[in-house]
Amino acid sequence: MRNGSTNQSGKILATSEEFVPTAFHLPGELPALPLDESEPVHWQVAMKRAIRSSQQLRKAVGLPPDSAEVLLPEGKLAGERDFPTFAPLEFLARIQPNNPDDPLLRQVLPLPDEQVEQAGFAADPVGDLNALVSPGVLHKYEGRALILTTSACGIHCRYCFRREFPYQQTGSRKEDWLPSIEYLQNRPDIEEVILSGGDPLTTTDEKLNQLISALENIPHLQRLRIHSRMPIVIPQRITEELVKRLSSSRLSVWMVIHANHPQELSESVLLRTTHLIDSGIPVLNQAVLLRGVNDESEILAELCRRLVNHRIQPYYLHQLDRVRGASHFEVPVEAGLRIIESLRTVLPGYAVPQYVHEEAGEKSKSPILDNTREVKS
Repeated sequence: MRNGSTNQSGKILATSEEFVPTAFHLPGELPALPLDESEPVHWQVAMKRAIRSSQQLRKAVGLPPDSAEVLLPEGKLAGERDFPTFAPLEFLARIQPNNPDDPLLRQVLPLPDEQVEQAGFAADPVGDLNALVSPGVLHKYEGRALILTTSACGIHCRYCFRREFPYQQTGSRKEDWLPSIEYLQNRPDIEEVILSGGDPLTTTDEKLNQLISALENIPHLQRLRIHSRMPIVIPQRITEELVKRLSSSRLSVWMVIHANHPQELSESVLLRTTHLIDSGIPVLNQAVLLRGVNDESEILAELCRRLVNHRIQPYYLHQLDRVRGASHFEVPVEAGLRIIESLRTVLPGYAVPQYVHEEAGEKSKSPILDNTREVKS
């Protein structure tokens, strides 16, 4: 078992049944797909009915069982021992049935490739543990700090750079945010707080309101940034109550979402993000460059167009963080640079995301630049 991947009881912590009990009791028990997103269930119900095994996921999208040797009970592959499958039905509804190469399916389906050890891929690729300054607080960059709001997430992306993060040992659990608040109160140089996780929007409106209120009572804080994949994977999480609370905050609130492919931007997603924007909350998008998902300029150009057409700012395109188990997603930097150059030729400047990577110990994200290009005056 890999270090830091389980809690003291031996269970996987992130979105385990300890926090999000399943709505299904039998391995073969599945709802009918595709799901009609026009009639959404409550977001917490959506979390409970999410699919939780690779074989269940394959069945749901019309694929045969995996031919690899099954090492765990309930039809799970060995890689799911370290990082469980978790995929909400709302996200699955956008997957093309019977297509093993669907770009959304590739993001959530465990593969035997995850067990292949690759040099340079590690459990903590961006140095989060070295930046842990207080239980639940990462402080890497000047003027801003990040709260690990929760360990739960609305989806388990197989390339997640925190797939082995030891949430239990670092204090980010069950909304115990007092150490985070105390650290921020004693750091007048911090003016912006980022809520991350896990996913902060897997926290209820009531609990989130308590946290935001505590942050608002710290005089030197000016901005609140929320990083969340929930508006993409379970869009009904953007409730009227949440929008009202964020738009009424004394802090300047920014929402950063995470979509990698235009297929993820369903009408329900765009409806909810539009509501945020119309309520005065800017929405930015981060994407990760992923092999077999979005490593073609035409795909990313379509994603960026759809985003800016709905007033969502393309923010970052991340080079893959080299987390253990995700090497099969890596795209060479040279290919990424060619894609960015192609985007510049077909999109307005504001629609081209900044191509970056994160290096442990650095004071900011590092832009990835083509040093062979001539500087144009």
